[in-house]
Amino acid sequence: MRALIERIDGRFLDAVNLVLASQGRVVVSGIGKSGHIARKIASTMASTGTPAYFVHPAEASHGDLGMITRDDVLIALSNSGESAELLAIIPMIKREGAKLIAITGNAGSTLAQQADVHLDAGVEKEACPLNLAPTASTTAALALGDALAVALLDARGFGADDFARSHPGGNLGRRLLTHVSDVMRTGDAVPSVGHTATFAEALIEMSKKSMGMTAVVNASGAVLGIFTDGDLRRALDRPLDVRATPIAQMMTGAPRTVTPNKLAAEAVQIMESGKVNQLLVVNASGTLVGALNMHDLFRAKVI
Repeated sequence: MRALIERIDGRFLDAVNLVLASQGRVVVSGIGKSGHIARKIASTMASTGTPAYFVHPAEASHGDLGMITRDDVLIALSNSGESAELLAIIPMIKREGAKLIAITGNAGSTLAQQADVHLDAGVEKEACPLNLAPTASTTAALALGDALAVALLDARGFGADDFARSHPGGNLGRRLLTHVSDVMRTGDAVPSVGHTATFAEALIEMSKKSMGMTAVVNASGAVLGIFTDGDLRRALDRPLDVRATPIAQMMTGAPRTVTPNKLAAEAVQIMESGKVNQLLVVNASGTLVGALNMHDLFRAKVI
């Protein structure tokens, strides 16, 4: 892996530019263990902003070659650079007008010589004690392929939102796509009392809305504080008249809040860092617009 660093040179840049200039797709191909690596490279590129797919070289010779057009770039992987199945389709690829990037362990091989750009993935020896099974060589090829995918990602300005859109079904996609507005409770489901409410009225509101807290707002709906189960336990240590004591005297002022446009994952971070289980959601002027707790985030599978 360290030896590969010196090979990220002008040839690597040429490969990046070749793909960026292409009007088509990237087709990745290889046979045997190189084929497995080729599939992974194609998958990584496809999920990071470079449309790509894998074509088996043997199947290409039996009709799948029609999937490759003059606008495409073929990335061919072969440690020896002499894989017969790949070499058999190279003349047709060239005749079609597609560009060829070869990743091999032999710069003097037929495949390397035929390529528009050759990336050297050669290793001193395999990890296999017999120096036979593809081990270090496949790791090197994969590293070069991943480096190519990441360089293309960077060149295209592909960001976290783009990544999330190509991974909507997974946990990562949910974390990157789910916003506070998607999971927060709104309207009558949000526990809220005015700052003139009594301690008893706040308790009733907390019980009705089942969030373990209530927001305390002024006449305009701006958040002044929050009263939680924790505040309730602390209040019970003090002598008070539940029907007469204003909740404003018992609340926690300047509570942690979040805006609806924030990622739900950011709400999780706020909760964890503040060691709280609920958050009030406010707009830009500080007006209460919603609320959420850890259970809401669990249900949304954000955590």
